[in-house]
Amino acid sequence: MQLEKHVKQGKLLYLNPKEKISVSENNHYRWLAFGDVVQSVMLKRKVSQLTLPHQKIMMLPILFFTPQNIVEIGLGGGNSGRFLTALIQNISFTSIELSKQVIHCFNEFFNPEQAKISIQNNNATHWLQTTFNDQKEDIDWLISDLYQENTSDFKTTLSLLNDFVIDFPENNCLTLNLPDFSDHEVNLCLTVIQQLESTHHIIYFHVPNHLNIIIHILPIHWPLERLMLKQKHALLKKYTYNKWKCFWQTKQISL
Repeated sequence: MQLEKHVKQGKLLYLNPKEKISVSENNHYRWLAFGDVVQSVMLKRKVSQLTLPHQKIMMLPILFFTPQNIVEIGLGGGNSGRFLTALIQNISFTSIELSKQVIHCFNEFFNPEQAKISIQNNNATHWLQTTFNDQKEDIDWLISDLYQENTSDFKTTLSLLNDFVIDFPENNCLTLNLPDFSDHEVNLCLTVIQQLESTHHIIYFHVPNHLNIIIHILPIHWPLERLMLKQKHALLKKYTYNKWKCFWQTKQISL
């Protein structure tokens, strides 16, 4: 796909210098960037398709179950929402996003087919400590991109991560993307997450040729191999299923 080549050929559609948010496109792709970092990319001819390697690894829990109520912390370009609402009928998908500019960009540039994504303009910590506490039993999959604009944000990231795992329901799933963390930061994050090791599988992936580390936290009572076989015909095409199964079997590291 050579995304770097496409990004260099893009024309600017939107720029907010204050928040360092931009939207650009070429004939094939449209992408959202925070500063110099491309956060998400949409294939214009098939907007529900996942385009970046880490996004596919973030979606691996659908090998095991069909989620019904999903909450994503951080909207970005809405790739997960477009993919999952196209794949699974009648799901509830909510994104929690603090930046009104990101919400504007999604509505204006990244939801051309009007995917049914509910957006709440809210701070992640506030949402976790209020709404999530009241609704956690009903949310079967929580997804978050722990993006940090600079290293000074890491204490905030650890605090947010702690809010995720406190009293996390034993039947729920949690997926985290650590986009560009040092080994020391990853180890500290894993130390926090290990609070859940008695109730959940904790499995993480190094994304090949990228800096992302994806962590999946799945109920420990799930028989993963049997559930994978049960789900394969329900959601994914055979080629995609076999490819994602290979991702799971060859790149996982369990704690």
